[in-house]
Order: sequence, then structure tokens, then C-alpha cells
Amino acid sequence: MTADPVAPSFAQKAKEPLRAAGIDIFQVNIGYRCNLECRHCHVEGGPRRSEAMSGKIMDQCLKVLRSHAIPVIDVTGGSPELHPRFRWFLEECAALGRRVLVRSNGVVLLDKEHEGLLDLYARCRIEVVLSLPHIDPRLTDRQRGEGVFARLMEVIGRLNAKGYGRDGSGLVLDLVHNPAGAYLPGAQGGLESLYRQALRQRHGLSFNRLFCITNMPIGRYLEYLIATGNYEDYMKRLIKAFNPVNLKGVMCRSMVSVGWDGSLYDCDFNQMLGLTIDHGAPHHISAFDMGPLADRRIAVGDHCYGCTAGSGSSCQGQRE
Repeated sequence: MTADPVAPSFAQKAKEPLRAAGIDIFQVNIGYRCNLECRHCHVEGGPRRSEAMSGKIMDQCLKVLRSHAIPVIDVTGGSPELHPRFRWFLEECAALGRRVLVRSNGVVLLDKEHEGLLDLYARCRIEVVLSLPHIDPRLTDRQRGEGVFARLMEVIGRLNAKGYGRDGSGLVLDLVHNPAGAYLPGAQGGLESLYRQALRQRHGLSFNRLFCITNMPIGRYLEYLIATGNYEDYMKRLIKAFNPVNLKGVMCRSMVSVGWDGSLYDCDFNQMLGLTIDHGAPHHISAFDMGPLADRRIAVGDHCYGCTAGSGSSCQGQRE
């Protein structure tokens, strides 16, 4: 589903072209299959999606990582745990001695087939990033499916039992907040305190950090905005909240996103829109070249307003 362009366009608002300032994050989307079909999902993941990264592309990713000391490896999906070679790929990434993150919907870890991943994550010291849209069970279930909140509480409890989210363990558990409606997230610091207090007092659970991510007007969230008549107002809200200071720290300036087929993108959101890296830099992992990629001009669209509104938004949450 597409929407009408907005005025002014993001490119006009930004005034100057965005350029990368290095590559600190190597994000790999290994497939779009997921056991859930969340209403806000920009990937539009679900059980019927068949896209999955081949072993050849995974090998090419590892070759790049062995040749370049990119400090952060960020593995995502869909639900990355559903990929048949996920365990192997994760262990290979962990063996490089980098900071390795896995973005998970959490509830997949309760499946008998995947519950052993908790031990793998702890052994490889993988940072786990779980989506928990809200501390209100009704809002989380409305966004992600009936009963998901309760299952997430169980998963966080199992991760805590392994040491995740506990002081001094070195095992990092981060949570992600997405607004449940057509509005922008609140201040990350305040919401993190609210989450921390609520999870501790109501469920006896703990975590390390909360990331607040603005819902991007793409994928299923765009469908929701259009279907509910909220698209125009939401875009006006994003444009009004545009903060030029955020242009210095948008995630696309320090990362590269690898799609399941090896195509290269400036970010995961561009990946979902098919906006490959452009302006002369390589756009496939097989042609990876650090020089032109680290200084590339970034492809932008009106969805980029989501990353520059207010305190900013990225896979690492709002700017501090």
C-alpha cells in the first residue's frame, strides 16, 4: 500500500544530502518469516512469508565481518530464530568477538523447538532485544496478538533466570516500546522508569534499557494509518516535530543493512521499501567495499521524518 507524498518532502526539509560517517553497525535481516503478525510491523512479517537468507549470502556476510572490524552485529527478521541456519550463523558471529544483538519477538523462545536458544544466547553472550510495546497487557495484545503480553512476561522471567537483565551479569536484555496508536512515543527516560517500576512491582522482572521507537509510516502501520484515516494527521505530526539536530545522529549514517537476498540498504526501513543503497556505492553484499560505503550518500524518503521527529528514533531508541 502506498500513500500520497507530503509537503515539504523530507529531502527538502533536510536541505543538504545525508552522508554516512562510517559503518559501526552491520545489521542483517535473515528472513521475513515470523510466528506472529503484529499490527505495527514495518517488515510485514508472518507465518506465510518465505523469504530467507541463503547459506551463500550468510557466508558473504561473515567474509565481510572477518575482513572489517565493524563493532556491532545486529541480527533481525521477521523472527530470526525461525531461520534453519540461525544457530550456526549466530555462533559464527559470536566467534568474531564483536557485540552481537538479536531482535526477537520473545514468544518464539517458548516453543519447544527454540527454548534451547536461551542457553545459546547466554553462552555466546548475545544481547537480546525484545519487543514489548506497552506495560498495559491490553495495548500489547491489541498490537501483537491475544495472550502475547503474558507469554512475554514468562520469557523475560526465563531470561532473568539465566542472568539477563541482572546487575553484574554482563548479559544484556533490552526492551522496545512502540506506540499502540497514531501518535509519537513519549520521552524514553520517563517511559523506561515506568517500565522498570511496573515490571519489578507487578511481575518481579528486570531489564537493562528501554528503546523507544517511532512507528514508521510503512508496512502494516501504513495500512493502519490509511484504514483509520490517520495518515495525513500522523505525517503532519511528524513534520511538525522535525528536529534538525537529529540529522547528525540518524542510524543510517553509521550502519549498513543487509537484506535476506544480500541487497544493501541504508537502514531496515529503506529495506522494506526496496530503496537500496544508491549514488554509486555497492548495493549487494557480494560487491561490499568499505571505502565508498562508509562515505556514501544516503537514500531518503518521507518516512525518514520518523527518525528525526522530537528526540529522534533509531534501532537504538531515542537520542540521549
